Amino acid sequence: MSAHRVRLPAGRVWLRVAKPDWAEPLDPAYAQEYGGRWNPPGSFATLYLNGDVRTALLQVERMLQGSPAGIDDLADHAFTLVAATLPRDQTAADAVSAGGLAALELPGTYPLDSDAAPVPHSQCQPIGQAVHDQEVRGVWCRSACTPDGSGRELAWFPASSRSRANAIWPDPRPLSDWREARTWADLGLADQADPHP
Repeated sequence: MSAHRVRLPAGRVWLRVAKPDWAEPLDPAYAQEYGGRWNPPGSFATLYLNGDVRTALLQVERMLQGSPAGIDDLADHAFTLVAATLPRDQTAADAVSAGGLAALELPGTYPLDSDAAPVPHSQCQPIGQAVHDQEVRGVWCRSACTPDGSGRELAWFPASSRSRANAIWPDPRPLSDWREARTWADLGLADQADPHP
């Protein structure tokens, strides 16, 4: 497998949905221990980030699956939002374009398979491992929160323990600050460029 690569724009802002009791919401060690869509448990440091405001809000809805509550029912302290930048000059595997998905041996319908069922973590984790082994710094992907594939996420693989995401706000934003947000401007930020070949 040889991934198609995209460059992460310098200074691009990424979003991370967190809970207020997380001491270090940008710490990739939790996913390293427990795993996620693109990294097996006990494997390598990974930080899961949202590429747009809509996807961040849909992450909250996904976390509420099985609960009678919706995002409008939540208290302001239920979730926070962290905005961060990453180190410069990095590439990620393309799991957005048709060609990128084919190179990763994923269906063109991702995040759904040809039977309209969600592609499982067990299929994505070996791909993430192979990408990491090629020293590619992550996977730029269609979000599993959006079955139509319109949302965007980044699973970022730091090069070392010194490679860190840097928060751009002094404190995480409470839910009341972004519950109604729909655009980057609603967060007081300029539009953000997507990764590109």
